Amino acid sequence: MEYKDYYKILGVDRKASDKEIKSAYRKLARKYHPDVNPGDASAEARFKEINEAQAVLTDQEKRKQYDTLGPDWERRFQQQAGSGQYGRTYTSSGGQTAGDFSDFFETLFGQRTATATQPGGGGGGFDFDLGSIFGRGRNKRAEQTMVGHGGADVEQPIDVTLRQAYEGVELSLTLQTAQICPTCHGTGVQDNQLCPTCQGAGSVPKQRRLAVQVPPGVKDGSRIRVAGEGNPGVGPGSKSGDLYLLVHVLPDARFKREGDDLFADVTAPVTTLVLGGDVRVPTIAGSGTMRVPANSQNGRTLRLTGQGMPHLKGQGHGDLYVRVNATLPTTLDERQRDLFQQLAQAGV
Repeated sequence: MEYKDYYKILGVDRKASDKEIKSAYRKLARKYHPDVNPGDASAEARFKEINEAQAVLTDQEKRKQYDTLGPDWERRFQQQAGSGQYGRTYTSSGGQTAGDFSDFFETLFGQRTATATQPGGGGGGFDFDLGSIFGRGRNKRAEQTMVGHGGADVEQPIDVTLRQAYEGVELSLTLQTAQICPTCHGTGVQDNQLCPTCQGAGSVPKQRRLAVQVPPGVKDGSRIRVAGEGNPGVGPGSKSGDLYLLVHVLPDARFKREGDDLFADVTAPVTTLVLGGDVRVPTIAGSGTMRVPANSQNGRTLRLTGQGMPHLKGQGHGDLYVRVNATLPTTLDERQRDLFQQLAQAGV
């Protein structure tokens, strides 16, 4: 019995991820599907072969068994079968017969009746989802076997200023998403040929405008979910994917942000630090005054409670930390110089 190289059949590397395997499978299934190749026995045989390959490689347990046995499968199978390790039979209900699998498959995994299921669905069948290959459409065969397939999520980067992140803002975005192909209505097939409009994808690009709300308190790197605004689903009862806004908060010239706290610098005359007094300070919402205690050292940091960023999940705000830097006179008149000399003589 001939060894079947499932990785070669799907054209993927042996270390390929589940996502890469499914992507390769869908591309080949679309190419060799009987609806695209009516009456072509070789295409139908190829279609069954790639379904068998993905049935193994997308099932973690079967893929592990398959990789363990390898090309030397017959000898190793006979050795391990004696211990009962591969004596298991897999069964499930459905409309596809065991004849759709090769003798090689049945020897390794046991004869079974397979069922086409939606990914993650029950029944123990392999992951053969016509909805994900051809989508919704008028093709009779696809309509008879198709299951719904949810639309893909979409990510959209957005830039907001620190002030917008503080207050929250509504943005108007231009999105590049997808829509069901108007020619084939999502099947990917027209007149038993690949759809000329979408080239078999079942969807075409679509540009649209959307108003989105950015909540107060978002941070750089925040992900905001907008339900149902991703790519459309295909198949009966399917749902659209979601839109995820990837937030980038632009740098601000006045403030540095750490968590929900803000940090800023102000300058004050040296006399204010020595004698104490009020200084003007910037706040995210405008400006205010802050009392500098007497005998403050240069670079002293003072806290203004509740003047930071709003908490994204919860009430209240962070704090504003202000560092006070002394400004020294660059020119002195005779009287001022005399006063400084007196301070120096007093050891100040």
